[in-house]
Amino acid sequence: MKSPKCGRLYDYRVPGTTYGFTYPPFAAVAMLPMALLGLHTAIAAALLLNLAALAVILRLLAGPSWRRHGWFAWALTACLLALFEPLRDTLSFGQVNLLLLALVLTDARLLATGRGRLAGVGIGLAAAIKLTPALFIALLLVAGRRRAAALATAVALGATALAAWVDPGASRFYWTRALWDTDRVGRLGYVSNQSVQGILARLGEPDRAVWALVVLLVLGVWAMRSRRAVAAGDWTAAFALTGLAACLVSPITWVHHLVWLLPAFAVLVRAGRLRVAGALYAVLCTSVVWLWFDDASGVDGFLGGHTYAWITLGLLLWLPAGQLRPGLRTGSRSTSTTTAAPVPAAPAIIPASVQTDPCCCRTAAATAGGVVMADWADVPGAPSEPTASTFPADVKPQSSSARASSYTAEPPPS
Repeated sequence: MKSPKCGRLYDYRVPGTTYGFTYPPFAAVAMLPMALLGLHTAIAAALLLNLAALAVILRLLAGPSWRRHGWFAWALTACLLALFEPLRDTLSFGQVNLLLLALVLTDARLLATGRGRLAGVGIGLAAAIKLTPALFIALLLVAGRRRAAALATAVALGATALAAWVDPGASRFYWTRALWDTDRVGRLGYVSNQSVQGILARLGEPDRAVWALVVLLVLGVWAMRSRRAVAAGDWTAAFALTGLAACLVSPITWVHHLVWLLPAFAVLVRAGRLRVAGALYAVLCTSVVWLWFDDASGVDGFLGGHTYAWITLGLLLWLPAGQLRPGLRTGSRSTSTTTAAPVPAAPAIIPASVQTDPCCCRTAAATAGGVVMADWADVPGAPSEPTASTFPADVKPQSSSARASSYTAEPPPS
């Protein structure tokens, strides 16, 4: 937590910027093993961890049907994902959002398959590393999963206490000062901030009361739609809606934070909304918001400079949630019963005194055998539940020219 070169954890600044370490102290504890590696080795390790997390995310979103797509389809999916701007930035910046999303979706999988005994551990760890996933604890409460919510809260508090034991000073500084200083994260009006707060800041509305009111409206819509999704057993949609709401209500949501939209695209594909999913995905591959890097004023700036925020809001309002087809309910273990196979009737035994004609005997035996085969042919096989693919539609997005990064370039003067 301390280094003779960098001093205390929250004293460090990226050279040439005002950006410092912005995550809770437990994030630093979790990253301590990286300090044992050289710079290039640590970069390679971070890349491999992110790729592994992405594989887990795709596996969880695909569900039981993941094997039927084959390696070619998954390779094509990986190529399409490489165009997704939030994912590109996550990998290039070495961000942790993919790891957090994998932890959260693991809990979603446990809840969807009726194995909720350990559900909450992943959410708790994610919330201890970064505050945004804490909204998933609220989802568990909205869904009436109090045990899972309590477990997630206990894990988050336990991890936070561990960090406080490792470095009390850093923990005290974060929770009393650094947490409330948004300038450490970046300028609210910077075009990469695609949250409600970012929209208001670019509109010149500094009043926090307005922001709080809009946040309450967003959370009201989220709670209503998430409750309906959970009631229908659609945990994937409920978690997707929570990721969307978290991006909107967070004070700062950089473009690379929008990897939390991936579950929403999985829901769109599952619902057969391939054109909608493909169009929105293509837009998120274009880096279009950076066209308003210098000036987001005017009608074009209001619409174009906040494109990603509008997509997030639109998905929150109209994502097809709680519309599982019959037989695809994922809220609990399957309770369907299997029809018992009919027992074929034994062929009648003809007394020897009656079997006078050898031809008749052969005819009777063949007839009896045919009855048996027909009976067994009518036995249904094990039912298989159809599932939809979760990878995005095959689109041909256009990539934008090189643009400034929220972490690699100095923001324009206010």
